[in-house]
Amino acid sequence: MMDDDTQHHISQQFNVELRELRNQVLSMGGLVEEQLANALQALTQRDDKLAEQVYTGDYKINALEVAIDEDCTRILALRQPTASDLRLVLAVEKTITDLERIGDEAESIAKMSIDKDLQDAQPRHYLAIRHLGEHVRQMLHDTLDSFARMDVEAALAVIKEEAEVDDEYENISRQLITYMMEDPRAIPIVLNILWSARALERIADHACNVCQYVIFFVRGKHVRHHHILDKMELHTLQGRT
Repeated sequence: MMDDDTQHHISQQFNVELRELRNQVLSMGGLVEEQLANALQALTQRDDKLAEQVYTGDYKINALEVAIDEDCTRILALRQPTASDLRLVLAVEKTITDLERIGDEAESIAKMSIDKDLQDAQPRHYLAIRHLGEHVRQMLHDTLDSFARMDVEAALAVIKEEAEVDDEYENISRQLITYMMEDPRAIPIVLNILWSARALERIADHACNVCQYVIFFVRGKHVRHHHILDKMELHTLQGRT
């Protein structure tokens, strides 16, 4: 049997590993957030060089996902965590998958921004997507903040915004379709912007997924079907009586 000093040392080392795991996720999240901001700037300002920087830098996000996943596998195999430690490792594994997909969506936006058809785009075509892009970027920032602090209330606040993003995306879709009907020559331009808006809507979905994992870690409760949560459940998740 291990003596108390050995057990204490192992426990301390394990805590360091878990803390480093969380830090790695935040580093990956910061990179993803930067990629999204650059992709949006490349799209709305038609900056080809910045767009190229985004899609050539996506490999960094993929490499981080692989590295963190390997660390999770090693911890599960060697440490055999239980209770909240196990929930943390599982939450990290799921979180990095969604972050990697957000990176992919940012890359898609960047690639669409260099389409030659967008050279003839008018400022009005970008008005709607500018606001949606900023809204989604802020959601991602708030999501990473909730993960850093493991803050359930902050996570719930982000989740509640998903419906607003969905409504905004639908409004943009209708507006862009109107542009196409008014001027069929704008169809290639508008389709690119519409697909970019769709990518932003997906990013918001992935951000909400990460917030669900925060709640799972802190409360041990799955909220995958968060749209049907009633007020009583929300109060319970927030730790209120």
